[in-house]
Amino acid sequence: MLPTPTAATNGETALPLELLELELSLDGFSGDADAFADAVRTAASQLDGDFLFELPASGLADDCQRIAALRVPKGENGALEVVFALLDADASSIRVENPDEKTAGHKRFADAFIGVLERI
Repeated sequence: MLPTPTAATNGETALPLELLELELSLDGFSGDADAFADAVRTAASQLDGDFLFELPASGLADDCQRIAALRVPKGENGALEVVFALLDADASSIRVENPDEKTAGHKRFADAFIGVLERI
């Protein structure tokens, strides 16, 4: 099985192409904290993904005030995986990240949330 293609941006860690596509669709964000959830929901939908929830970032990431959990297709088989969209402290841009050790609790919550939704 071939690895998922990646693209690097500005010397940062390489993003899988699916996340890059999501980040590009959010690149033109010009709203505020109130418009964040709608922008992320729309971007997830355009990728045939799901918006799960959004809440205050509470120090989970540097320079970030809101975090949204999304489930988006990744890889060749299109399996859905949880990623996070983060609204910066100025509410001027959104970045996309894979779960890491700081967001592991939110990742577990997102997985449990998905489990509940699938049972309904």
